[in-house]
Amino acid sequence: MNKLMPRKLVPDLKAKTLSGSTWDIRDAHPEHFTMVVFYRGLHCPICKTYMGELNKLAGDFANRGIDVAAISSDTLARARQTQEEWGLADLDLGCGLDLGNARNWGLYISSGRGKSSLGIEEPAQFSEPGVFLVRPDGTLYWASVQSMPFARPHFREILGALDFVIKNDYPARGEA
Repeated sequence: MNKLMPRKLVPDLKAKTLSGSTWDIRDAHPEHFTMVVFYRGLHCPICKTYMGELNKLAGDFANRGIDVAAISSDTLARARQTQEEWGLADLDLGCGLDLGNARNWGLYISSGRGKSSLGIEEPAQFSEPGVFLVRPDGTLYWASVQSMPFARPHFREILGALDFVIKNDYPARGEA
């Protein structure tokens, strides 16, 4: 697993989106940050709640100059099912995350264990969650990576922190 460092360039990242385009981190030019949210996929009940929170706050992030990319290793069909069944109309989900690329971002990889509590088969392998804030120049500002599906940072708290960060031009930390 790679360790990303604040103030250093993040690895390449591309994902097919449900809108039919290919999202590329190198083409992202937000006013302040790109927030990359890696989620486990359709099978995950915690992701369902988590992504629902993100969907509700998508406009708040956009109003602050923060672009949001929500990406999983799910297939296009599973990502479409996720968007429809979870009511994620305000998120253009990215899918098909290559697990080698997930490792480049420092994500943990898990093996499927059958059906989840949602009654949906887990993929043979998938990435565990992570949230990253990337500056417009492509450098890492902040990262949170989990080896389990629970205990994720809350998006409303991230919004509050970003208000402070943007107002005070607070620097990235943890680079030493």
